[in-house]
Amino acid sequence: MNDRALYRLADSTAVEALVDHWVAWPHTFSPVPYSLHMLNYQKKNLTSYLQNPEIHLKSSANPKLLGGPFVNVPIDRVADIAKMLDRMGGEHAESLQMAEDLIAFQNLLDREAIGQSLEVYYPLLPKSLRGYVELLYDYNNRPIVRCIESLFYKSRHYKKHLQSLRLFTQTHDRARAYYMSTPRLPDDDSVSWQIPFAESAVDELFKLDSQPQSLGYIREVLGLDACDEDKLIRLLTEQSARSAESWQGQGARVRYLGHAGVLIETAGIAVLVDPFIAVKPSQGGIDRYSFQDLPAHIDYVLITHVHHDHYVFETLLRLRHKIGCLVVPKSSGIFYADISMKLLARELGFQQVVEVDPLDSISFTGGEIVAVPFLGEHNDLPFAKSAYLVRVGNRKLLFAADSNCLDKHMYQNLCAEYGPIDTVFLGMECIGAPLSWVYGALLPKLPDHKHCQARRSNGSNAEGALQLLDAVGACRVYVYAIGREPWLQYFMALEPEDDDAYIREINKMLAVCHELGFSDARRLYGRDEIFM
Repeated sequence: MNDRALYRLADSTAVEALVDHWVAWPHTFSPVPYSLHMLNYQKKNLTSYLQNPEIHLKSSANPKLLGGPFVNVPIDRVADIAKMLDRMGGEHAESLQMAEDLIAFQNLLDREAIGQSLEVYYPLLPKSLRGYVELLYDYNNRPIVRCIESLFYKSRHYKKHLQSLRLFTQTHDRARAYYMSTPRLPDDDSVSWQIPFAESAVDELFKLDSQPQSLGYIREVLGLDACDEDKLIRLLTEQSARSAESWQGQGARVRYLGHAGVLIETAGIAVLVDPFIAVKPSQGGIDRYSFQDLPAHIDYVLITHVHHDHYVFETLLRLRHKIGCLVVPKSSGIFYADISMKLLARELGFQQVVEVDPLDSISFTGGEIVAVPFLGEHNDLPFAKSAYLVRVGNRKLLFAADSNCLDKHMYQNLCAEYGPIDTVFLGMECIGAPLSWVYGALLPKLPDHKHCQARRSNGSNAEGALQLLDAVGACRVYVYAIGREPWLQYFMALEPEDDDAYIREINKMLAVCHELGFSDARRLYGRDEIFM
């Protein structure tokens, strides 16, 4: 092997961020939600798998059950799952107890606290919660156990030593098991790097997307022995890295990167919204922009909300060394599932994080970013979320994320302040998951099945979308963020069809826009490029 050869990460090399072998996302990272998710989802799933692994495998292979609580691990690895479950009861015993105590104490207050002083309840707090919570009433005298999230990150419940990165070759877009239900067990085809995400060495790994290094250097960064070289070399390539073509033209170039990811380049400034970047599978797949297609420096990354497909750890960590400023909406600090995206970012190693309230603005050369409120999509729960209005010269682009246009007057009020908005990027996942799907594991008690099904994380249907477009005076609309790209399947649990309810609503809306004479109205897919 040539010792002077230089290597970069192969185009098909994916790097999953893991917490104790589970895919890292906000609910497996922030200490209180993680403890509840572990208790009420992970632990229950692994226990169920050990009782009947065959039914889990059979269910995992059924497309109609995609996204269900089924562990997709071969039967010959049952012993590994048993060890994992046993270790969970030891390593995370205190966190599991804290989760049980939190739910029990909240339910106790719900039964007993009817407006009297809550001071008498502090001595009754379980040991696991003392010093970490505040007891409050809302304005309707409903009691709340407020978890002080920043303190929990300093507690024994936050275990940085369990964070790791898993490097492997993505063979095809649908190769990964469902992110929430299936842990990532070590295997001969992947390299596992145990390292806290905030460590600067993580940046050295991801600089390999564009800056080749010697094999010895890469091995040293990853802490691998020479015996691991054969496994490592399969993840690398000697092919030269492509230089991303920076935009030097007039106006702006807008690139659709898949799902809710959009890159705006203008006057030397790059703004990236909700990135979920896919690698290029070794067996091929649909055309896409990948990591090498991004500029060397990204001035602003805008995150609309904390859902796993918008606040994507895998992408954010890989781009961290390129990002100037991460912009996130502010959480309330009252409810433990209303996770602070600022605290998340700090623990992910981001140095410059700006937290925005509605109508906060950030100016840049020739333009401006304005945080915009949006309604819906969070099952009627309080969550930090923000759409963004990006002004480029005289053009205004609204990234409406997964907005469900429940009140068009909000957008009319926005335009009264900022004027008409000519271009709208709008999510139209108009059915969405029921309350119990993601949040069931976190709530002290769930409503009945009927109400869970009615409370969905849905965006606008055709009627709502048209009301929004009319309210802002748009003449261009691009439908995005509906989970159609094949690399999203393991994350979104969707099996798209050409004539499903989403597409029917989108087509209905686009047909009206064409009749109204919109200069452009279409659904984005895979990759696209728009010039303004």
